[in-house]
Amino acid sequence: MFKQVIRNLSKNFVWLVGAIAVLASPISYAQNWPTKPIKLVIPFAAGGTTDILGRLLAQQLSKDLGQNVIVENKPGAGGNIAAEFVAQSAADGYTIMLASGSMLTVNPSLYKKLPVNYAKDFVYITNVASGPMLLSVSTKLPVKNLGEFIAYAKTKDLNFGSAGIGSQVHMAAENLTYSANIPATHVPYKGESAALNDLVAGQIDFMVGNLTAATGFAKAGQIKPLAVTSLKRSKQLPDVPTAAEAGIPGFESTGWFGLVAPANTPKAITDKIYAATVKAVGSEAMRNSLDLNGLTAVVNTQKDFESQVKNESVVWEKVIKGRNISAQ
Repeated sequence: MFKQVIRNLSKNFVWLVGAIAVLASPISYAQNWPTKPIKLVIPFAAGGTTDILGRLLAQQLSKDLGQNVIVENKPGAGGNIAAEFVAQSAADGYTIMLASGSMLTVNPSLYKKLPVNYAKDFVYITNVASGPMLLSVSTKLPVKNLGEFIAYAKTKDLNFGSAGIGSQVHMAAENLTYSANIPATHVPYKGESAALNDLVAGQIDFMVGNLTAATGFAKAGQIKPLAVTSLKRSKQLPDVPTAAEAGIPGFESTGWFGLVAPANTPKAITDKIYAATVKAVGSEAMRNSLDLNGLTAVVNTQKDFESQVKNESVVWEKVIKGRNISAQ
């Protein structure tokens, strides 16, 4: 009898030690994280604004986290291909994604079927940066300002390019044409840089692209910039008026980019990523790089980030219905 009691006590002790180890291991794991390189997934092709920002951020995060942050581009389907990849990745902090605002606020209303549930399959970490868009037209178009463009567009069947269906570039153009009450045909590309190249070549008529990617072409005279979509003029193109100044009162449309991780990633790890991101975008090197690219640092809490996505989703749902936009 005495021996049986001892055996039971021994079993219970082993079980208790094991339970404590299981409970403690996530804490220990999070404390030691990261111990290997981190993959930062970019859902669009190289050369676009998301890619440019992602590489700037990865470089700074590598310094702050003490591990290499490796950029991996997975373009296609308005960011859904990358989103599916990240959602199915291990929730260990070693795979994160720099999502465009459109992925989180537009795709749920735009696509009838999605490989992910953006509200449930990810944990939102923080918004990173935002920036205005630039309405530019082909040098072949006989217009010099926004007013002339709107009048001309109402008499012609113009087309516009974007980084893909549902991308921020696409939705900004839809928003602008909806606000100006002009018809236009959308031509989706696999990335913003490909669309800009065709705008330079005159294969498409206009584009509402991220200022970061379009400024160089505008300054070189390869495209004609007509208006920025922010409420204030851009330091990069100070002579270009805002859309509100030039003919669409109250118009504003900005692009933004935020970090997300697979659902169930430990909060202790996402907190580390958040803290490192705050430090990264606050660094002089990052601030200078963002300013040079026409971007503004934006770091908000997870709760505020979620509220931003929720509020903007309502706005874009109205635009999608108003323009009768859909994607398979």
